[in-house]
Amino acid sequence: PLLHMSCRDRNVLGLQSELLGMAALGMRHVLPLTGDPARVGDHPGAASVYDVNSVQLIGIIKRMNEGFNYAGKSLKAGTQFVIGCTFNPNSKNLDAQVSRLERKITSGAQYVMTQPVFDVRVLDEMVRRTQAFGVPIFTGVWPLLSGRQAEFLHNEVPGIVVPDEVRARMAGTEGEEGGARGLEIAREISQATLERFPGVYLITPFLRYSATVELAAFARGL
Repeated sequence: PLLHMSCRDRNVLGLQSELLGMAALGMRHVLPLTGDPARVGDHPGAASVYDVNSVQLIGIIKRMNEGFNYAGKSLKAGTQFVIGCTFNPNSKNLDAQVSRLERKITSGAQYVMTQPVFDVRVLDEMVRRTQAFGVPIFTGVWPLLSGRQAEFLHNEVPGIVVPDEVRARMAGTEGEEGGARGLEIAREISQATLERFPGVYLITPFLRYSATVELAAFARGL
């Protein structure tokens, strides 16, 4: 499993304790996130901690791999975490995102997972801006289910951009037609991604696992 670890929910001691528990259980894969503020979720009264951010947490985990805890004391044996990081190639301020990605990699991130991408032009810009970093990048692919969902993701979900041409292709679709059209677009993005990057990761749309299974079979055959 890949554990997503948000800096929003625990202070640095709690994060370190959870990491040590993961190591004891043999869990090695971790994706550090800064995390969205609690006020934008369904528990707006909850406190957001942010003792550290994702860049700092990546550095902490790297030090644990080297055998030291947050305070610099020996752990007797280093952990063996494989450290991922996130990247939003859809951002309007791409310079800031690329700069932050570089800091994550310098801090110890070993691979990158992106927000969902629906535009081949975004992939081309990613190649141009990240090819010197030397770590594998896995693009998020989300099979759309309907025109309404495409509009919702584009207008309501931070970090996701569904371009005009994709929303036009999905417009008015729902049910089987929407799922088939969305899968067609996801295949196109998967193929374009694998022509540029070493892999994709598939996002199951609202528990519609059949779409993910079909897309996985397609990607495996490329």
